[in-house]
Amino acid sequence: MERKKMEKNNHFLDNAGAIFDGMNTFLTTKTVVGEPIVVGDTTIIPLVDVSCGMAAGTFDNTSKSNGGGGMSAKLSPTAMLIIQDGRTKVVNVKNQDAISKILDMVPDLINKITNKSDVDKETTKKAETMLNESESKYID
Repeated sequence: MERKKMEKNNHFLDNAGAIFDGMNTFLTTKTVVGEPIVVGDTTIIPLVDVSCGMAAGTFDNTSKSNGGGGMSAKLSPTAMLIIQDGRTKVVNVKNQDAISKILDMVPDLINKITNKSDVDKETTKKAETMLNESESKYID
């Protein structure tokens, strides 16, 4: 009796292990670089996170047909890369943690050290407006 319990547990663990090992082929998140948008002398490149997932299942307990499945995809804008006169700036739209804020400040610090001006505020504002519009258009 005890041996049968152990065999069932091992069978369950083998199945669960196979499911979790194969999960990385079904679930994925990537950052995609969007199509560049030119506004005057400025190029704006959107960065978007794309998440995809898939699930499937079946059950057979003397039933004629059981099964199920599903797929999911989510697009969420993360940032805009602004290029103007050879200078770049990243405008984040996600909630930022301390490390992200520091990384966002690096281009500004380099520009200040090399005495270059930053991307103008008008272009930055246009990029932020475009992000907000795209976010409300595709996510809501």
